[in-house]
Amino acid sequence: MNRKAMLALLAATSLLLYGLDYILLNRNFKELLVWLLGNLAFLPLYVIIVTMMLEQVIQERERQTLMRKLNMVIGVFFSEVGNHLLRELSPYIVCCDRLRTNLLVNGSWNEEQFRNAHTFLDKSEIRVDCSCCDKNTLKKFLVGRRTFLVGLMENQSLLEHEQFTDLLWAVFHLMEELEARKDFENMSTADTDHINGDIKRAYGYLSHAWLSYMQHLKSDYPYLFSLAIRLNPMIENPDPHLY
Repeated sequence: MNRKAMLALLAATSLLLYGLDYILLNRNFKELLVWLLGNLAFLPLYVIIVTMMLEQVIQERERQTLMRKLNMVIGVFFSEVGNHLLRELSPYIVCCDRLRTNLLVNGSWNEEQFRNAHTFLDKSEIRVDCSCCDKNTLKKFLVGRRTFLVGLMENQSLLEHEQFTDLLWAVFHLMEELEARKDFENMSTADTDHINGDIKRAYGYLSHAWLSYMQHLKSDYPYLFSLAIRLNPMIENPDPHLY
């Protein structure tokens, strides 16, 4: 049915209903006209209410569509960089075993446990010591992912996800700091502390984003979540096989 036919049908229906009202309720024409004008007076208000409701529905659908697209990009990030980077950074974290224990996501986790894990990260003072770690390996890994990271930063839709944008900047900055140094021998205390701070920032954003991504997979993509918990970067020797 085209637009003109639809309008004609609605107009005919309205006339029919007013005609039935006039006949069945024994109204006179003046009374019916007053009632019609009363309805017309409220018509702009009806239009405003319906428009606002439709806008909210449309905006919510657009937001959900955008978040699905963003989570796809975030999933690619963790497949290509994030999970490996979490494992690479673990040796830099002092008392990492306690951190791993609280982030050991499994299939029985619920929303409260994910919230508790985020709270744990917020309240924990992550301490980093890069002095005895192989920074060249970390540097090589990040520099090797430069093109991928730059491609993500050029994705305009990611600007809608402030937390993930901060994560990308933190990881990219860490890569640039490491790349700027030809070697890591005889680093001064100030330089070591600076790298420690960059690693701490990147790890903080990364762990929060990883928890949010795992929660998203558990809620919307349980088959992907099953593999993700088997390859959990918080496990020292993850195994993709089912037993």
